[in-house]
Amino acid sequence: MSSALPHVYISEFKHHVGEQVRLKGWVYNIRSSGKLMFPEFRDGSGIVQGVVSKKDVSDSVWQQFETLTQESSVIVTGTISKHPKLENVYELHVSDLDIIHIAHDYPITPKEHGVEFLADKRHLWLRSKRQWAIMRVRHEVINAIRDFFNQRDFTLIDSPIITPNAVEGTTTLFELDYFDLGKAYLTQSGQLYGEASAMAFGKVYVFGPTFRAEKSKTRRHLTEFWMVEPEMAYYDLEMTMALAEEFVEYIVQRVLEKRKEELTVLERDLTKLEKITRPFHRLSYTDAVEWLNKHNVKLIKKAADGSETEIDFPWGEDFGAPQEEALMAQFDKPCIIHRYPAEVKAFYMKRDPENPKLALAMDMLAPEGAGEIIGGSQREDSYEALLERLREHNLPQEPFEWYLDLRRYGSVPHSGFGLGLERTVKWICGLEHIRETSPYPRMIYRNTP
Repeated sequence: MSSALPHVYISEFKHHVGEQVRLKGWVYNIRSSGKLMFPEFRDGSGIVQGVVSKKDVSDSVWQQFETLTQESSVIVTGTISKHPKLENVYELHVSDLDIIHIAHDYPITPKEHGVEFLADKRHLWLRSKRQWAIMRVRHEVINAIRDFFNQRDFTLIDSPIITPNAVEGTTTLFELDYFDLGKAYLTQSGQLYGEASAMAFGKVYVFGPTFRAEKSKTRRHLTEFWMVEPEMAYYDLEMTMALAEEFVEYIVQRVLEKRKEELTVLERDLTKLEKITRPFHRLSYTDAVEWLNKHNVKLIKKAADGSETEIDFPWGEDFGAPQEEALMAQFDKPCIIHRYPAEVKAFYMKRDPENPKLALAMDMLAPEGAGEIIGGSQREDSYEALLERLREHNLPQEPFEWYLDLRRYGSVPHSGFGLGLERTVKWICGLEHIRETSPYPRMIYRNTP
């Protein structure tokens, strides 16, 4: 095999039609038909069909192909051609083969496998066409997130993963012993540090892993996930909702532009994503509750004895998945629910000056049963009000002294939100379960491989 030939990735084949090249990759599948073999190769950038004709290769090369197994690693020499029938599809007419490694019996085959089996083999499952497509979409969403904020003069600020206190409720914290300083926690959110940074840089975004010790087994929950959290000085709730709409539109349209091939592999209905353009829908929490009761969407209350009762949805209760899905059934693009009851929202959210029972909070719900992808609010900028909120939530003052400093020294109105990366990828890809959106998902019943 000539090492002088160029090594070309499958994703670049369209630029090298008619050229003899080398492909470095793995055998994805192989089938034969008499004196022809049709191996499929993958190289991380894509999958291509090879054509091996017995009359065009040496007996040695033909015999080598007969020994190949699924996931054997190879370097193949061949000439790139357009597929005779399919548009924008290419083939490699093979002339030579160098076997790097013959794989053992590969455990993941074209037959159906159970979810737990595939999860146990996640390190291998990532090689499959579907998982490859999902990870490529995830990669594009991450790039879109960074580009969106970088183009708008936001500064990326990395917040700590180990923190001294909770951001949202103490019941979902992963606790650890931190040397001689006592207890510390894995972060639930980078928001508080984002707020501090916004007072220094004006517009910032935090983007990194977050952790929730939430004992939930739903299709939307991971214990370790990534969030992007912009925080903006001198932004109010209205400005933040507008930014969130622009942001989500940008991400979806970017994926449509750059990853149609991957979305096609996933059999995603592109027409549904094409509709994700501004303006999005908006509903106040109060109007949403009225809509639920008008359309007979009940709340199920469980009694101490385990019995269940259906009741009208009461004002003041937070929405669950059944309410969110019912609300979104009427929409084909995201909807922002805003001005929630303050009682069900976090301590740092500013009260509505027109109605102190309401928090200047918002959640963005995505259609197609995707649920909440963004949560945000205008932050409380008054020192006295924030101190009162800490007391109302039975939170100790001392660990939050640095956070209170933001209200002592140059406090301004400010606002922000968090978007869950994996939930967004789940929605864009049209996936049933969030576990497929993470390379190595962590859930309450799984922390391997």
